[in-house]
Amino acid sequence: MKINVLILLFAIFISISACTVSEENKNTPPNYVVIFCDDMGYGDLGVYGHPTIRTPNLDKMADEGQKWTNFYVSSSVCTPSRAGIMTGRLPIRNGMCSDNHRVIFPESKGGLPESEITFAKILQQNGYATGIIGKWHLGHEPQFLPTSHGFDYFYGLKYSNDMDRDPNIDYWESCRYPEQEYFQISLYQNNEIIQEQAVQTELTKNYTREAVAYIEKNKEKPFALYLAHAMPHVPLFRSEEFEGASKRGRYGDVIEELDWSVGQVLKAIKDNGLADNTIVVFTSDNGPWLTFDTHGGTAGLLTGGKGSTYEGGMRVPAIFWGPGIVKPGVVMEMGSTLDLFPTFCAQSGIPLPQDRIYDGNDLTPLLRGGNEPVRNEIFYYRGTKIYAVRKGKYKAHFLTKSGYGGDPLVDHETPLLYDLEVDPSEKFNIADKYPEVIQEINALVEAHKKTLKPVTNQLDLY
Repeated sequence: MKINVLILLFAIFISISACTVSEENKNTPPNYVVIFCDDMGYGDLGVYGHPTIRTPNLDKMADEGQKWTNFYVSSSVCTPSRAGIMTGRLPIRNGMCSDNHRVIFPESKGGLPESEITFAKILQQNGYATGIIGKWHLGHEPQFLPTSHGFDYFYGLKYSNDMDRDPNIDYWESCRYPEQEYFQISLYQNNEIIQEQAVQTELTKNYTREAVAYIEKNKEKPFALYLAHAMPHVPLFRSEEFEGASKRGRYGDVIEELDWSVGQVLKAIKDNGLADNTIVVFTSDNGPWLTFDTHGGTAGLLTGGKGSTYEGGMRVPAIFWGPGIVKPGVVMEMGSTLDLFPTFCAQSGIPLPQDRIYDGNDLTPLLRGGNEPVRNEIFYYRGTKIYAVRKGKYKAHFLTKSGYGGDPLVDHETPLLYDLEVDPSEKFNIADKYPEVIQEINALVEAHKKTLKPVTNQLDLY
């Protein structure tokens, strides 16, 4: 009898403790970890159907969390896409896109304007520790650096890992047959160089180590960590432990090391007792760089890749994880990296600034298991021009051109129209059957254009 009473009392104690922890979590703002890969395609992960790349940690992350099948970026190339995820605003609104220079280069003088509010800045202003580990690519002049945009810690590269290349080496040769000595890009800690020539075979490992250390250091207070990997952008480098690990070759090795990295980050969150109050988002900045053949990824059943406004250029893998916040499942509603800013604000009880237009929406209802859409449209910008628009299940192409290559730009007098629910590969043009849908999308475009104001084009400043 005494043993039974003790067991009962112990069970009550555990129940009370669990409730106490749960209540504490409810009153504590969530932590946020955004893992942002570079040029990973929609079809590059096991959980998204790749037959020869092993991604057990990401597969498990999707099983424990949410796999999104209609998740988009704000641009199909690096700089404008990163401006979108940082600010929750289309890059056309802050001059972070151009028809002349698709991204920021080492010679560029522009960057994300100081007037812009990043998710790091607004969280920092509300008591969060904020760190970026990895690639920035939103301006390398002092006023544009991460530490000027709300991050209290920076460890990584100022721009892409194929830049600061030895000019005596052909670009295509250097990326297809990469050697460490071909690239002189520097590794920074805050605003100081710690490696004059970043050792690229160690980047994924070093970023992972820094991410784990950041989580452990800040576990007693709310934090936001932006882990922006250099890979799988060319040139492809992986550590010795992953060399030859994948059946998919060098590209597969790189993805499998990224998967290992995700496993280490999730382990750190769990080991430090943060799983019930942390949201982790894994996604990519744009689709795969198909120009590089086997050194590029795949968009799976989607058409096109990086640089294009076809689905393969802007629809990306996305996994949300957070055992105490995110209800597991497969989400087929639309989402975007533009939505992270307002979602983080909503989760942390921070009002959105009212002095500017936001293009994102709060994803909380879907994270909690709802099935009502929170967004109904996607604008597919290439530079400063709208090439396509999705409204509901329909997508209209006004302009088409491959991501890279010499094919001409085609201006369609009657836009191409696809039903992306039935035809995600964009194979069957149904414009002649639904002229009223095209009219609705045209009206949406006109209404959107009225919200735009002239700004300085940052990517054309040299």
